[in-house]
Amino acid sequence: MKKSAIMFLIWFVPFSGCACSVLAADAVDHFDLRRYLGTWYEVARLDNWYEWGLEKVTATYSMRRDGLLRISSSGYDPAQKRWKTVEGTAEFIGDPAVGALQGSFWGSFSSTYTVFALDHDGYSWAMVAGDNQSFLWILSRTPQMDPPLLSKLLIEAKANGFDTLNVIRTRQESVLER
Repeated sequence: MKKSAIMFLIWFVPFSGCACSVLAADAVDHFDLRRYLGTWYEVARLDNWYEWGLEKVTATYSMRRDGLLRISSSGYDPAQKRWKTVEGTAEFIGDPAVGALQGSFWGSFSSTYTVFALDHDGYSWAMVAGDNQSFLWILSRTPQMDPPLLSKLLIEAKANGFDTLNVIRTRQESVLER
């Protein structure tokens, strides 16, 4: 297998699953992509094989000239003492005011990216699902999240069918900067 293909299989945040557009949860309405752009820190996730062991995980979203959303996700692997990064694109599945997107890396593998809970006022946090309840990410604009807010979001995730007992907190502190 080529090195880039192995990297893809090891590290593919936040998209995963099959090339389909099944939604694991209902996407938020009144989604504003312009406000969503920028860097998000992964505060917690349902662990998955392509993120095992990664710390200080972030995803940065920006617009491309062709109208597609650019995604650059990275995480630090302390065992290998190096950063891992993957880049891809996404586009809306339907109405751009609904937080349901189809993501693609290397042009052939795609999956849904569903923002199912969001701080509509400040765009300071979001909960994202892949194409089934095995994939959950809690994102924040800051590396840390207020514990009562995180608890509230985990309750909401559980109500949406996610196995919150297996959610892990993403280590964001004490990792060397790039």
